Amino acid sequence: MRASERAYATLLDEIQTGALPPGTVLGEVEQSTRLGVSRTPLREALRRLASDGLVAQASARVTVVAGIDADDIRSLFDLRRALETEAARLAARRGDHEVFRALASEFADLDTADADASYALIARFDSAIDDAVANTYFSAALRSVRTHLVRVRRMARYNPLRLSASAREHRLIAEAISGGDPELAAHATHVHLHNALTTILEALTEDPS
Repeated sequence: MRASERAYATLLDEIQTGALPPGTVLGEVEQSTRLGVSRTPLREALRRLASDGLVAQASARVTVVAGIDADDIRSLFDLRRALETEAARLAARRGDHEVFRALASEFADLDTADADASYALIARFDSAIDDAVANTYFSAALRSVRTHLVRVRRMARYNPLRLSASAREHRLIAEAISGGDPELAAHATHVHLHNALTTILEALTEDPS
C-alpha cells in the first residue's frame, strides 16, 4: 500500500470512529510524524479527505476535521434518498433475485444483539445493490454517501430497537427486489430512510445528562 493510501485509510478510520473529533487540527508535521509518512503523501491523503468533505481548511495553513450537524445530516439524507430509492428500483429490474432472496432470509434470522454482525450484513446488502445496479458512477456516489454515514451512525449511538427495526426494513427491501417489484422496493427503501433519519435526529437532540 502506498504511503498516501495508508495515511488516508488511517485518518479516515479515525475520523469515522470519532478518534479525531470535529475541529481537530491536522498539522502536517505532527500527523506526518504520527503516521510515519513524509509530508507529500500526507498532503495527498488530506486532499482526498477534503474531496470527501471530511476535512476543511480553517485557514490557508490549518486543516481541521470537518463538523457535521443536523442540517448536514438532513442534506446527506436528501441525496441518500434519491440515490438509494433509485438503486432499489434498478436492483429489482437487473439484479439476481436469488441473491436478494437469500439476503432477505439472513435478515429474518439475524441476531441484532450482535451489532457487528448486523452492520456486516447491511454492508453485504449494499454491495449486492451495487452489483445489481452495475453502474460505476452510481456506485461511486453511493460510496461517498456511505463514508459520511459511518460518522452519523456513531453520533446517533447504539440503539438496539432501531437495529432490529432496520433488519426488518432491509428484509422487506430485499424481498421486494427478489420479487422483481421496483416500486415496492423503492417505497420500502424510502420508509427505511425516513425511519433512520428520524431516529438519528432524535438521538442528536436528546439530553446527554
